[in-house]
Parts: sequence; C-alpha cells; structure tokens
Amino acid sequence: MKFKWLGQTGVKVSELCFGTMSFGGDADAAESARMYKRCRELGINFFDCADAYSKGRAEDILGPLMASERDELVITSKCFNPTTDDVNARGGNRRHIVQAVEASLKRLGTDRLDVLFMHRWDPVTPLEDTLRGLEDLVRAGKVLYLGASNYSAWQIAKGLGISARRAWERFEVIQPMYNLVKRQAEVEIFPLAEAENLGVITYSPVGGGLLSGKYSSENRPDSGRLISNKEYTSRYGEDWVFETAGKFADMAKANGVHPVSLAVAWVAAHPAVTCPIVGARSLEQLTPSLESLDVDMTSELREEISNLSQMPPVATDRREEQL
Repeated sequence: MKFKWLGQTGVKVSELCFGTMSFGGDADAAESARMYKRCRELGINFFDCADAYSKGRAEDILGPLMASERDELVITSKCFNPTTDDVNARGGNRRHIVQAVEASLKRLGTDRLDVLFMHRWDPVTPLEDTLRGLEDLVRAGKVLYLGASNYSAWQIAKGLGISARRAWERFEVIQPMYNLVKRQAEVEIFPLAEAENLGVITYSPVGGGLLSGKYSSENRPDSGRLISNKEYTSRYGEDWVFETAGKFADMAKANGVHPVSLAVAWVAAHPAVTCPIVGARSLEQLTPSLESLDVDMTSELREEISNLSQMPPVATDRREEQL
C-alpha cells in the first residue's frame, strides 16, 4: 500500500479510502466486519463515514471495529442531511453541527473526528455561520480538519476566502463525485484543489455500478440502484452514458482487467485526486475495487479511456483554447 499526503494537513492516507455507506444497510454487521478486516489487511488506514448513513447505524458499526486501532486510522464523518424527523436535525447551522458531531463521536466511540465534512451546501444558513460552528469544534479538539462534500468550486472558494479573512480553520479536504461519465470536477474543482493544495477524495468511481461491465446501449438495467434509486436514475439515465459504459467494458476485457478495477484506477490516476473512495455491499463485490491497486494505469491508457466519454465544457466556454 502506498500513502499520500492529504492536502497540506501533514497527514498521510492510503491510496484508497474505504467508504462505509453500506454499513448497516446493504451490508449487515458481519459483512461490514469482513470488509473492514480486508481493508486493514491491505493497509488501508482511511475510512469515510457520515451521520446519515443508515441513520447512524454505519457509525455504530464502524466504532467497535476501529476501537482497538483508533490512533492508526484517519476517520471522517459528515453532517447536514436529516438524521431524525426533528425539523432541526439537519442543515449547516451551528446548532445542528454541534449536535451532529456530538452524536457522531458517541456512536463512533472516539473523542475526535480526523475530518468533518459538510455533506452538502446549505442554501439557507450563511456560510460564515457554518464556518464559525466548524471553527468552534476545531478549537474544542473535537474535529481536526474540515472538509466540504458536494460543494461547487465557487462555494469552496467562498469558504476559503471567509476562513482566510477571519483567520479560522479552512476546508482542507474536498469530496466531489468523479468517474468516467461524471467529469465536471475536472473543469474548476480539481484546478482549485491543486491551486490551494486541498486533499481530494472522490466518490462513486464506478458510477453506481454503471461501469461494472454489466451495462451498455443494448444492456440496460432492469433492477439495482440505477433503477430503484431516483438519484441514480437521474444521474446516469442518458443514452450516451450507457454507450460509454459498453465501450469501457470492451476496453477492460481487451486489457484483461476487471472493469471495476480499471474504473477505480482511472480515477486514482488524476493528478488532483488524493484517493478514490471505494465501497460495496459485500467483500466479494469489494474485491475488484481493491484490485485496482494492481492496475498499471499509464498516461497513455488513461487518455485512451478518457476518450471514450464526453469531456465537460471548459469553464469559459472557450474550448478553442484547449486545442
């Protein structure tokens, strides 16, 4: 296992991060333990969680698993999304952030989070108020580093500006979606991260299973997340997406590599990416993602794969400047 600097934190993390979204949901406690054990056997020291995953159950499961080796691990969690039916158990306001972190620490059985992500942008609460709440938690020692998940580049930049002006702790890590058919992060988020030396851990490298080798223009899903989950149906419903998935599966087969391994390795090879987040509902499903570590992702192979999908427009619409 190789280790990389997490932005400018001075902390080193494994080249894969394990995401625990399935814990307590698609994966029961026993299967979660099997996946955790395998990750640790390979040297993964980076685990991503959130208070909303299985309504807190993911943190309940992760806590005992990591208890005996807490100081060897880098643990993240998130807050923003609803965790109960309470009208105030959500959002980016200081009241909820403090309550959410206290609850996460209790479920995880730890005294601090290495990274706390704001799970989403809050369109109601002023960002300065959110950042003040995060600053208080850092000063209290309950959170070490701050992160932003699903923020656009301008939202991240606004946060960095406020933190600099107030001399508060800033976002040090970001968590955008990124895979072969979702490449918007390449336009402004990744350049911002490189310019500001932010750690970048990306999620959904296999596109909810789209890039698993099962799908193409001729083979559309009749079950699974791409059908049952409205978010995934909206995200991956366009015809060109399935055309790209089919071409990608053919390329993986031609190279003798599992499509999932190739998809994860493609994400990991972007110079702005610290590490992709991989997850699964079982150890069997997780294995190809872990085997991405063995893929020789040359610059030539990455470019060949990239050419299978649509490149997002440049931020200024002056595509001629890329030619």
